[in-house]
Amino acid sequence: MAEPGRLEVKGVSKRYTTPGRPPLDVLVNAGFDVEPGAFVSIVGPSGCGKSTLLRLIAGLDPDHQGEIRLHGERIVGTSLSRGIVFQDHRLLPWLTLEQNVGLALINAGLTPGQQRQAVQQHIDLVGLQGFEKAWPHQLSGGMAQRGAIARGLVGQPEILLLDEPLGALDALTRVRLQEELQRIWRAEGVTMILVTHDVDEALFLSDEVIVMNANPGRIVKQLRVDLPRPRDRVSPAFAALKREVLEAMHEQPAPVAA
Repeated sequence: MAEPGRLEVKGVSKRYTTPGRPPLDVLVNAGFDVEPGAFVSIVGPSGCGKSTLLRLIAGLDPDHQGEIRLHGERIVGTSLSRGIVFQDHRLLPWLTLEQNVGLALINAGLTPGQQRQAVQQHIDLVGLQGFEKAWPHQLSGGMAQRGAIARGLVGQPEILLLDEPLGALDALTRVRLQEELQRIWRAEGVTMILVTHDVDEALFLSDEVIVMNANPGRIVKQLRVDLPRPRDRVSPAFAALKREVLEAMHEQPAPVAA
């Protein structure tokens, strides 16, 4: 197991320029730290720069201002030390589940036996044992997304980045996978950073919630979630934190029916 990563984001800004249009600031002066082994969520409305920030942490876009450091070393380009899972599972349809998970180990420097062992361990970790030879079309949406999480973790990254990984699932499957994701996080001890629109999801999973707003994209609040686990989604303390997050986003919670 890799050492969990300590991340530092310092004064990060991102601007897009399009010919014939004024520059668009999608991210302005973002800064926060993530302690090793923590679970941190980034929430905010569409267009606030959440996914852009995650892409910068992943090293997918070097064109930005400010610094992003992992263990004090500036992030330059992609690396096996940072796994990533997207909203779409992106399993290749012509490969089996175990082959898809094994793709993340192509440049890992492991022997074929070590690769097979790592793949099986992580398929077991996400509860998909028995489906190793299944094709992606034979898996449900939730199963395929668990396969994507296994692929993100199999290279033993220091940080796993999750970009709305549960956003395309139905409500019941989403709640179940939130619980699974929490179990996996505890088992692996990896630092996780989740981008989500779902405030309940962020509060249920996270040690800290970073709240963003748009026009331009910026961090407006960092909230420590000091609630005992497992968390009660209908407790007064949970509701109070949700209200605080929504107010920071300049939204109001929906009225609760009597």
